[in-house]
Amino acid sequence: MDSLDTAIDAVGLTKSYGAVRVLDGVDLAVRTGSVSALLGPNGAGKTTMVRILATLSPPDSGRAKVAGYDVERERGGVRRSISLTGQYAALDDLQSGAENLRMMAKLAGLGSRGARVRAAELLDRFDLAEAAGRRVGTYSGGMRRRLDIAAGLVGDPSVVFLDEPTTGLDVRSRQTMWSVISELARSGVTVLLTTQYLEEADRLADRVAVLDGGRIVAEGTPAELKQRVGGGRVDLTASGPAAFGRLRAALGPRALHADPAEHGLSVATDGTAAEVRRLLQQLDPECVLVERFAVHEASMDDVFISLTGGTAASDTDGLASRTGGTGGEVARV
Repeated sequence: MDSLDTAIDAVGLTKSYGAVRVLDGVDLAVRTGSVSALLGPNGAGKTTMVRILATLSPPDSGRAKVAGYDVERERGGVRRSISLTGQYAALDDLQSGAENLRMMAKLAGLGSRGARVRAAELLDRFDLAEAAGRRVGTYSGGMRRRLDIAAGLVGDPSVVFLDEPTTGLDVRSRQTMWSVISELARSGVTVLLTTQYLEEADRLADRVAVLDGGRIVAEGTPAELKQRVGGGRVDLTASGPAAFGRLRAALGPRALHADPAEHGLSVATDGTAAEVRRLLQQLDPECVLVERFAVHEASMDDVFISLTGGTAASDTDGLASRTGGTGGEVARV
């Protein structure tokens, strides 16, 4: 990838907290003007990567450039070029939305008139003009998140880091945020998004890197990752607990999902009738184990479960919440 086309270029990044190695030789290349996602369970390295790229935490080794600036030697250039929005809105609840934005604009170097104009532009862009005079403490979660992103854009950054921007939002607020992020990309801003919401990565990202156990286990477009785990999946419902146990044993590591309570199992398939018939014949030749089945196209849920083993939050999460650390490895996004 040509350097002019690369907004983020990281090579060999490592990071440890005490005896815990949370980044392990990460390569990451993000195209200018694209939306890229880092997807993974808690403790996978997403926030640590963002902190290093945003100059908030130095790597132990390796190098990285953001907007053409080295994250260690040229921190000032990086910080002038980026916006960082974390998981929780950093706003003054006692000020109005307009006052928050004018304050941020002045901190970015704009004069009083320029700050008023910029604040008005952003309030209109993020559909907050009607609430501009209200105290932020009265805003809904979705409004606060939109205002937080707006505050990060007062300086016209070329690269925006969104670290789990829709955490804690209801479905409607999340969909509104998705529209905001899509608009950022259409305006030419490079967006690096970290998320645990699989649909979010599927809907927004041009390319996705999946992190698990301190390493990136896959990367590509959402369509490529879905194809990697098969063109679709078959959901099986066993006829009872004993049948569920036999089917689960027969599938072994091929099972994408297993739900003992509901006697449910999922397995990857190309979605063709011939393969589904072969699968059912192989698993249940006497037609007594499978009560019913359904065929679905592959989703990012299937990708996540297949590539990460459905890992839950690890002990590293506590470390991450205290220090900003998690884990990861190699991706070209």
